Amino acid sequence: MSDRLKGILCIIASAFGFALMAFFVRLCDDFGGEVSSFQKSFFRNAIALAIAAAVFAREKRGGGTGPVLPKNTKSWTALVFRSVFGLVGIFANFYALSKIPIGEGMALNKTAPFFTVFFSWLLLGERATRRQLACLVLAFAGAMLVMKPGFRGAETFATICALAGGLGAGLAYVCVHALGRERVDGAFIVLFFSAFSCIGSLPFMLFGYAPMTFAQVLILLGAGAGAALGQFGVTAAYRYAEPRSIALYDYTNIIFTSALGFAFFGQIPDGASVVGFLLIVLGALCLHMADHR
Repeated sequence: MSDRLKGILCIIASAFGFALMAFFVRLCDDFGGEVSSFQKSFFRNAIALAIAAAVFAREKRGGGTGPVLPKNTKSWTALVFRSVFGLVGIFANFYALSKIPIGEGMALNKTAPFFTVFFSWLLLGERATRRQLACLVLAFAGAMLVMKPGFRGAETFATICALAGGLGAGLAYVCVHALGRERVDGAFIVLFFSAFSCIGSLPFMLFGYAPMTFAQVLILLGAGAGAALGQFGVTAAYRYAEPRSIALYDYTNIIFTSALGFAFFGQIPDGASVVGFLLIVLGALCLHMADHR
């Protein structure tokens, strides 16, 4: 199996995991009082931390052929920036998922691969053609149709947060790809990020902690499990292959998330949002074709 095919399979598994995470994050508020995005983030990352620690410990016991920990300042810097951008992206995304339909929220979050391609070109020196940059513009046009700025009232800020979540995730994935170049262990990347996110979320959670029902605890456990699948999948995907060669397949997340939103919440996107979805996916398809000309 080629590295690119491994990357594709991992990115699809990641897309499904993050769709489950979005579903559980939205479901949480239906089974008790409203829970802040910071509190949801803490519990989501606590579960991912436990899973990552178990995987990392198993890898350590089993030995390995490559380096596990970052070996230089450059790698540690990339790891810290990956964690900062990822945590900010989670805060923004979780807030958005509580305020707007999850299909729309995740569609805006899925601008992340375009940010990844752009910043991989800008920061890592990877090739980016005019055609690829045009795909980025097309995706943003789709994002604007989903956001409908000026026409969503109280939801406007939430849609901006959803797009900001995509920006944070895209920058985080650039760092993951850079760490893959340095052959830093994937389990350690997830472990470090999860621990960093728990610590970063804790002060905000304690300041506005809301008591949770038992059902909400179970739901956030599900969100954490979905997030762990998403994290391991995307970390492996961007370590196996260049972002521009597999980014298209991350858009299966929109299909998974929209299906869950329709089936469980009766969320049906309006005409402008559907056109926006299609433009984002079209941009991804054009990007994929440009990469394989």
